[in-house]
Parts: sequence; C-alpha cells; structure tokens
Amino acid sequence: MENDSCSHLWEMIDITDGLIVFKKCYHCSRISSCFSPNSMPPLEPVHEQEHFWNFMESDETFHFNLKCTSCGVTVKLAELVGLMMCTGCDETCQVDVLRRKLEPDAKRVCIALGCRPIDERKQLPDEKFEALEELFNHPGNVFKSGITIVPHKMVKNIDRCRAEVVKDLDMLGSIATGR
Repeated sequence: MENDSCSHLWEMIDITDGLIVFKKCYHCSRISSCFSPNSMPPLEPVHEQEHFWNFMESDETFHFNLKCTSCGVTVKLAELVGLMMCTGCDETCQVDVLRRKLEPDAKRVCIALGCRPIDERKQLPDEKFEALEELFNHPGNVFKSGITIVPHKMVKNIDRCRAEVVKDLDMLGSIATGR
C-alpha cells in the first residue's frame, strides 16, 4: 500500500448496493460466490473451465472501497464479496470461539467473505485486509471499534456457515453499536 508513513484513517467510498450470489457446479458440487451490482440475480447457468455453475441463492448486500482521509490513498476491495455477521452456528469454529470471547465487551465479529471457490479465485490480500481491519478498529473510526473483522478462511466450514449477510450501512452501524 502506498504512503506507509501515514496513520491511515479510512472511509468507505464507491458504495454500491447489490447481491451476494451463490452458484453451485452440478459437475463437482463446489460453491461459487461473487458480488453482483444488480438488483436481480443472474439466473442463467454459466460454463467456466470445468465448472457448470447454476444459481442457488442470493442475498442483498453492498460493496465498497476505502480511501484514507489523511493522505488520499485508495484501496480497491474487488476481492471482497461482502460482510457477514457471525451468528454462532458452530461452537467449534474459530470465528464463534472469538465471538464468545469478545461477547462480554459487546463486540461483534464479521466475516470478510471473498470470492469462492477459495482455491480458484483471487482472495483479499493481507494488506487490503489490514486496511479493512483498520476501518473498524482505528480509534477515530465511525464504528467505535464495535466490530472485529476476520477473513473467511477462519470459518471451519464455509459451506455450512449460517452467518448473517450484512445488507447495508444501517445494519452495519447497528451491529457496531449493538442495537
């Protein structure tokens, strides 16, 4: 990331409403996820290399990029599909263990969901994930450190995860404040 001497204070920019779209390959049974800026899910099947993706489900969400208010550096979060709030669906999952540990402090845990299949798609690089974490954990941020962000690779079984998709900025704000 540019301008490492800056103590970044990030803001969300380029906020776009859309959908998290899940598709399943009828050939190998793998699941795909992506962000779609449309209000209607793409229902048509897609052939991609050895995969034959068929629409499974979608959920409303939003996408954004980050910009430092101090130095103007922009971070494009193209690899981020959406944020999901941990609901504690698997007590053996690392994310739920962290959620229970933070619960006394009223902190919520959100999962940064990337494109799937994880081993076939470009994932959010560490420096971009760090900027995302800073958005929520910098003392001057608008979320008042009420949210801890974790990468989806911490989820024990992402195919069985029942985390709640964060639908919009209002929901994100209420998660941060615990209301």
